[in-house]
Amino acid sequence: MRAIEGLPGNDVSISGQLDRVPSRQKAPAKKAKSVKSTKVDVANSTRNQSSRAKTPAVGSLPVLYMLSPQKFMSPFDCNMAVDSGYKIVLPYSAVTVGDVGVLVQDAIFSRPPKAKTGVFIGGKDITLALDMMKAARAAMVPPFEISVFADPGGSFTTAAAMVALVERVLNRSAGRALKGRRVSVFGAAGVVGFASAVIAAGEGAKVRIVAHDTVEPLVELAEFARARFGVTLEPVAGQTDALKAQILAVSDVAFTAGPAGVNILPRSLIARAPNLLVAADVNAVPPYGIEGMDLFMDGAPLPGSSTLGVGALAIGDVKYKTQAGLFRRMLASPQTLDLDFRDAFVLAREIVSEAPPRAKQRRRAAA
Repeated sequence: MRAIEGLPGNDVSISGQLDRVPSRQKAPAKKAKSVKSTKVDVANSTRNQSSRAKTPAVGSLPVLYMLSPQKFMSPFDCNMAVDSGYKIVLPYSAVTVGDVGVLVQDAIFSRPPKAKTGVFIGGKDITLALDMMKAARAAMVPPFEISVFADPGGSFTTAAAMVALVERVLNRSAGRALKGRRVSVFGAAGVVGFASAVIAAGEGAKVRIVAHDTVEPLVELAEFARARFGVTLEPVAGQTDALKAQILAVSDVAFTAGPAGVNILPRSLIARAPNLLVAADVNAVPPYGIEGMDLFMDGAPLPGSSTLGVGALAIGDVKYKTQAGLFRRMLASPQTLDLDFRDAFVLAREIVSEAPPRAKQRRRAAA
């Protein structure tokens, strides 16, 4: 800008004069800074509110205490609990019946009533698991009760799945379920065999538990079953193929629940048992408990026989759904629950009644 003319000594531009005038343009700069600061405060506040919103209410986080009398808790059961909805799983090993009360009371009194807290009891001993379950319930003080689920060695849910599938095969092939049926259980000294024997007897079957060694331990188990569950189990000797053949000759159903990789019933014995309607095996490691069994069998005839087979993976599928279903039931129920093999059988029966047999599934898929 040029200087103003005609004024002596005035050689200053208007722009120079304007530069000396106190500026009012600094206020907006301050205001801009304040707006930026406000935006930061709002952002921090939003983050804090979001963080508070994500924090679960006290007692709402599902927590499961898993107690095992063994030196470790089964990873299978831990995974099942997590995949079924428990967010925190806390395994305790080498737990005795005497330890249960203290552990349970520490668990319940540290959370509000109606908190999503549960107790799972594992191990490999049915008697001990049921005693621990009883001790857990006795330790609770209203209104701090929580649900308890026992499934030692997965025996309750596995046995429930096997019996439920056999019951379905009997209904469809012979028009009648387990009531009055002659059932022989091989491997009854184990947790799955004994649990399946008790379930079948509870459904009205005439159950014999077969000894692979001496009969005396099974006599004790039969007495325990009578005293604890009010069912009758008949111990019989089955150490040789000749004895097994005699047992199968007067059996409608055979369960094999022996150790993995041990064949209990050869194909020749099954072929010589024309009255045997259904045979089920929980062994998924070859050689299987029943020779000629396919792992996915769900009512198909065994090779060279009219006996219908139920294989380990068909049983395992229902077992998996049953255990997961019981975990979810614990989480969802407004009342406290005590879940054992009887509850497992009720749920397994519901599951198999809803699912078509695998053979039909394959035919539908092919079509």
